[in-house]
Amino acid sequence: MGKGAKIDHFSVAVNLDLVQMGEESFIGRNNWITGFPTGTSSLHFAHQHSRVSELQLKEGASITKNHHIDCTSSVLIGRFSTIAGYNSQLLTHSIDIIEGRQDSQSIEIGAYSFIGTNSTILGGSVLPDKSVLGAKSLLNKKFSDPGALYAGVPAQKIKDMPNDAKYFTRQEAYII
Repeated sequence: MGKGAKIDHFSVAVNLDLVQMGEESFIGRNNWITGFPTGTSSLHFAHQHSRVSELQLKEGASITKNHHIDCTSSVLIGRFSTIAGYNSQLLTHSIDIIEGRQDSQSIEIGAYSFIGTNSTILGGSVLPDKSVLGAKSLLNKKFSDPGALYAGVPAQKIKDMPNDAKYFTRQEAYII
């Protein structure tokens, strides 16, 4: 845990290889963070030799409250990014219907990005730097265009965001 990092009451993290929190990062109340650790004798995910069950929050990143984060594969939350509101789900694992087995893919949230309340983010998804995912959206793929508003089910690019927006240029983790 970096200097000033904090985990609030009633948040639980189980079966992960690693939880890494940068300076001034924050996990709020009542979050459920799960994983499936590597190095077990289980056949689940045995085909994924480089998989790591981890949650990494970079400097100033935050997860508010009442979210479910499945870290069967890596969940990386960029510098000064926020998982906001309530009841979002980040799900790195699922059933591979074709292969008939469980599979997992990482999730990446870029720096200075914002996830709106009650969103779902699936394994293999990427939200680029300085981007916003609208409330109740489903992010189910990799986007590469930074500085945009993505929204909908499934999410699509709605518009470009102003590059000089104060959220994208702040130097402090806490938002007043």
